[in-house]
Amino acid sequence: MTQDNSRPGVSRRGVLAAAATLAAAKALLPSGAFAAGRGPETTKARLGFIALTDSSPLIIAKERGLFTKYGLPDVEVLKQASWAAVRDNLVLGSGGGGIDGSHILSPLPYLLTTGQATGGKPLPMYTLARLNLNGQAISVGNDLKAVKVGLNSAGAKAKFDQLKAAGNIAKIAMTFRGGTHDLWIRYWLAAGGINPETDVSTIVIPPAQMVANLKSGTQDAFCVGEPWNGQTVNQKIGYTACLTSELWMNHPEKALGMRADWVDRNPNAAKALIAAVQEAQMWCDKMENRPAMCSIVSGRQYINVPMGDILPRLKGDIDYGDGRVVKNSPHIMKFWADNASFPFKSHDLWFLTEDVRWGLLPQSTNKAALMAKVNRSDLWREAAAMSGAKGPAGDSRGVEKFFDGKVFDPANPDAWLAAQPIKKLS
Repeated sequence: MTQDNSRPGVSRRGVLAAAATLAAAKALLPSGAFAAGRGPETTKARLGFIALTDSSPLIIAKERGLFTKYGLPDVEVLKQASWAAVRDNLVLGSGGGGIDGSHILSPLPYLLTTGQATGGKPLPMYTLARLNLNGQAISVGNDLKAVKVGLNSAGAKAKFDQLKAAGNIAKIAMTFRGGTHDLWIRYWLAAGGINPETDVSTIVIPPAQMVANLKSGTQDAFCVGEPWNGQTVNQKIGYTACLTSELWMNHPEKALGMRADWVDRNPNAAKALIAAVQEAQMWCDKMENRPAMCSIVSGRQYINVPMGDILPRLKGDIDYGDGRVVKNSPHIMKFWADNASFPFKSHDLWFLTEDVRWGLLPQSTNKAALMAKVNRSDLWREAAAMSGAKGPAGDSRGVEKFFDGKVFDPANPDAWLAAQPIKKLS
């Protein structure tokens, strides 16, 4: 057999095959940032996710080969049991058998960075992208149908007061103290004159256990992401009082959070990771792709529920379970539209302000400095040059309007706090 004279023992056919393989591999990579040899510093990352529909961008980026396309073929997407498990595995890091980053509640990178969520020991984190807008709900047990509790929680006040007087205080579940679901349920309760600190008991339950707990009667209401609200209605054990986007239309929800030390060691890999997720979000956001997306994410290794629990609400077909049925609702989960992927600092400021409102963070918190440390919208913009994405002109979405008439002006967060009649400050 003819040999390549420059490398004895290596066949010319082998050299040509290797060259073809290399060319194919290069073709998978974007032509921009990595073309000049500045590729990802690592091909590996361990990413966590919770069994929620808004984890779909990470799952789709893995299943559709987008991590590989951007030079990260060894990314793992690993199911976590709870947000507490996400926290614990982020603390461990991949070197300790944990994870490098995760699909995460948007306030959690801040609560980890400050040490509030880790018993006082800070774990520096970065927010690299938002994963979705909307797509959460507040569900209540069937016994509350009699008082017609819905968007206005005031209808439930007499019921909750009655339970409290009888020594059987209502149990309202959310997923993590200071996280998005905690803040949505507290906002809903307080807007109706119900003090979440004294009038009810707020308890922490992992998302996938919410339906079973409501069925067993160990909780009266809960706030969680889909598909668990839809499943509650399908199993006829409760109904949707309101969608969280009815409280705040196009509200931010989950994020892609990474350990800061991983990003600092692997800045190009971080941008590749963001670009892959951005492309996955664009794909997930197309209505024609949602059946295929649900077919993937509903699988046993991912969310593990029937497609009928996921797909209808993603299409805007919402059965509230109390007689209200809405077709083509605008209250749908968004992965890309309306800048859903961009990590607006103004949104992080709202989360920080609400965590101050409820005593999770001290009033003395330097919110601007904290956002400058955690929010990496700069990396999102650099990654967008690779994925072909376009982001907003600035880092603020401006004044936000809520269902009860209140407005949040990111230029004056203290005014927001002053306007809240029910709060717990520390």
